[in-house]
This record gives sequence, C-alpha cells and structure tokens, in this order.
Amino acid sequence: MKTKQQKEEAVKEGVKKFSSAGSAIFADFSGTKVENIRSLKKSLKEAEAEFGVIKKRLLKIILKENGIYFDPTSYEAQVGTILAQGDISSAAGKAYKFSKEFESFKILGGLDLVKKEAIDANTVKAIGQLPSKEILLAQFLGVLTAPLRMFMYILQEKSKQTQ
Repeated sequence: MKTKQQKEEAVKEGVKKFSSAGSAIFADFSGTKVENIRSLKKSLKEAEAEFGVIKKRLLKIILKENGIYFDPTSYEAQVGTILAQGDISSAAGKAYKFSKEFESFKILGGLDLVKKEAIDANTVKAIGQLPSKEILLAQFLGVLTAPLRMFMYILQEKSKQTQ
C-alpha cells in the first residue's frame, strides 16, 4: 500500500510523462507473464514508447490534471498504459503484434493526448495492423512515380523505333 506522499509523487511523475507524450494505449495485461512483459517493454523502447502500470484511480487524476476527461475505471481489468512520444501508429503496431502473440494481453483502447480524444480498441487494433510510416510513404511514392516510369518506357521504345 502506497502512502499519500508516494501517491502524490506518482501523480506528479505521471502528469509530467503524459504531458510530454503524444498518445497512450491501454491494455489488459492480466495473465501475461512477466518475462513476456519485459520483451514488450524492450520492443516498445525501439518505438520511443514505454509500458507501465498505474492504478486506475491515480490514472484518472493524472489525465484530469492534463485536461483529459476520460475514466479508466470503466475498464474492469488491470490496466497497463503504453505511452508513445509521437503518434499512436508505432506503439499500436508493437502492441497489436504482442496481443496476437500473447492472447492474455488485450488492447482496451487509447488516447490521442494532443487532441485529447479517446480512441476505441478496434481503431487502435486497425492502426496497429497498418504498415509502418516509412513503408506507407515508399508505397505512395511508388504509386506517384509509376505513371512517369511508364511514360519514360514508352518514349524509350518510340525512340528505338525511329532509329
């Protein structure tokens, strides 16, 4: 049991972390082994995100201090929080892959901390299934350059015919 001073310190630390983060994902981690959680933490570190457990009541206070009116006590299960520095996509991908590997880990939802909006679990999972930002940009660039490449090919073939 934490003392009142320890709880106040945890809230201060949480407010600081949440104010600098861009997004949060909430997950039910009950039944997930500690060594598996360690591997999740390691993979999240690569995505500039971190996993932690904050009591739901304290989490509600932390969110309120940051101007976000969201009630994590509505979740019945134990809630683990993944805080990502940027947008939700990088952390959602790691969390989604982990939830597919370990069925005891369930994504409950998320928050866009910049817009101060809740994100439902299905949306977080859908974002997690998307390819990374770099891959999407490369695919988009390929779509843009394909017509130009075809045009260059046609010009090259025409120039061969006229010679």
